[in-house]
Amino acid sequence: MQIIENKTALITGGSKGIGYGIAEALLAKGVNVAITSRSQEAADKAAESLAKNAKGEVLGLQADVRSFENQQTCVNAVLDKWGKLDIVIANAGLGHFAPIDEMEIDQWNEVIDTNLTGVFYTIKSSVEALKKNGGYFFTISSLAGTNFFPSGSAYNASKFGLTGFTQAVMMDLRQYGINVSTIMPGSVATYFNNHEPNEDDYWKIQKEDIGKMVVDLLELNPRTLPSKIEVRPSRPPQK
Repeated sequence: MQIIENKTALITGGSKGIGYGIAEALLAKGVNVAITSRSQEAADKAAESLAKNAKGEVLGLQADVRSFENQQTCVNAVLDKWGKLDIVIANAGLGHFAPIDEMEIDQWNEVIDTNLTGVFYTIKSSVEALKKNGGYFFTISSLAGTNFFPSGSAYNASKFGLTGFTQAVMMDLRQYGINVSTIMPGSVATYFNNHEPNEDDYWKIQKEDIGKMVVDLLELNPRTLPSKIEVRPSRPPQK
């Protein structure tokens, strides 16, 4: 089993939801974790909450993944604080859903720029640091990255693209000892698309489940790489 204590991670969109759950799981293992949010206030608030039960250190950073300069600034902040970057998790994402004849151009651009181009910026800004340590790069795609549905043109395009992008990146980076995986969750109890998690979400994947999965992948012998993982609730909601 790989020992991940004292490694350093950067998680985009880590102030809530899946990113927060992954941060919790890594911090419990003694990993130092930087989380980003488009709001410095939200990043600081989440970092303060995460630090309460953490074995590792936590840092909150402001960044919009649609800005390569923002992403580079975050990587530099991690390197300045901890001197290395071992794990990068491209988690930030959003969705706009409408029939194609009603989809607004700015909505399309925001989804593609965040969910796909933003992930390109994330790995582009961090790849040289990951090369130094034979690190691990994760993307959080979706079952929508292989299953299409009405009103999903922008989201499907971004997640289909992200799934393929990640697998190509995996092939590019394996020669440097960097592992790359994409996790493709189905229904998750998060704040996605203005949802407020509640007791009716009992049947869904929970954020801590994804956190545990990331830890398990990091601790797995690096000779074995689950490069694309589909994750769905094991049971439908009970009526």
